[in-house]
Amino acid sequence: MGKTTRICEVIKTLDVGGAEVLLVNRLRQAPRTGRDYTVVFLRAATDELVNALRDCGVTVVDLRSSPRWRRYLRMVGVVRRLAPDVVNVHSPLLAAVLRPALHLRRPRPALVSTVHCVSCHPLTGLVNRTTRRLDDLTVAVSPQVAASRTVRGARAVRTRIHGVDVAVQRGWARQADQLRAEFGIPGDAFVLAFVANFRAVKNHPMMLDAAEVVLSRRPDALFVLAGDGPLREQVLADIDRRGLGDRVRYLGRVRQAGRLVAAADALVLSSHHEAMPVVVMEAIASGVPVVAPAVGGIPDLVHDGGNGILVEPGYPQRLAEAILRAMRPEVHAALSTGALAGTPSVDVAATAAWFDDVYAALADGARRRRAALAGRAAQSG
Repeated sequence: MGKTTRICEVIKTLDVGGAEVLLVNRLRQAPRTGRDYTVVFLRAATDELVNALRDCGVTVVDLRSSPRWRRYLRMVGVVRRLAPDVVNVHSPLLAAVLRPALHLRRPRPALVSTVHCVSCHPLTGLVNRTTRRLDDLTVAVSPQVAASRTVRGARAVRTRIHGVDVAVQRGWARQADQLRAEFGIPGDAFVLAFVANFRAVKNHPMMLDAAEVVLSRRPDALFVLAGDGPLREQVLADIDRRGLGDRVRYLGRVRQAGRLVAAADALVLSSHHEAMPVVVMEAIASGVPVVAPAVGGIPDLVHDGGNGILVEPGYPQRLAEAILRAMRPEVHAALSTGALAGTPSVDVAATAAWFDDVYAALADGARRRRAALAGRAAQSG
């Protein structure tokens, strides 16, 4: 019987965000035979992703009960006690803390950092750079991330676009009519989904500016918003001030937001910056066209005129014109066909297999280091 490979994934939060959902999607598909997965996290506003991980057989270590200043110390202690073969860290600050602590351990595990962003806080970037070369491997979630300063100086960088559960998204797309009824969406509306946390980077004001233009020309359009965040009340007040409440609807924080994406006619984004948006992958997997600014990793997923329409960031009028173009029946049909054709590129099953191969190779290296240390200890004894 082969040896079990112990893998520890460390992430700052398990809220419903991009990096967190990508991790959960991958671990749902990850092979279980001969693999023991543990996820360590420090914060979460809800237990939705915690429960999703536990439901698929992943051990979850929850550090929320500790005072904030102690969580980092507890994280180091927990990971060291787990004695994993491979540690994959999904936050630059956590990685900067863990790398030296784990390198001091003999034998040490293989160290991986998965980088989800093209920028971070300057102080975080500084401390991350000082320890980056201690990683055995850095995984960038998009070519833009691989070319950014967040991985500059890493010893080895490989790019891997993650993905979503294509079968699940296609299943929801087949139930679009039922899902629309569940969300209270009229059957004759052209539904434009805007699924994003209420944060400045998502640029809700630009989306509302574009919505006003679209609604002045296409009264059948319906914008549906989902998400949560610190700017929620400000954005909702702006919707009321503009008199858009009947055609721009806020659905709250939608559980399994991929259902709303699959039920839409198009996905709209207006972000200043993005890494590799999960909602875009969910839209492609569902055959739903995307209209979005050409920022971050979006152009790696959305091919202008193929499965969506890309616009220059920061121009509401251009976003509005792109939405109106995507609403034309012949254009919409072509873009939907293009989205469905691109589903293999966003299938998380392939990413899960890729990571499994990477982890197996790194674990072999960690075991060889362990055996060499044991051999030297026996000789010296």
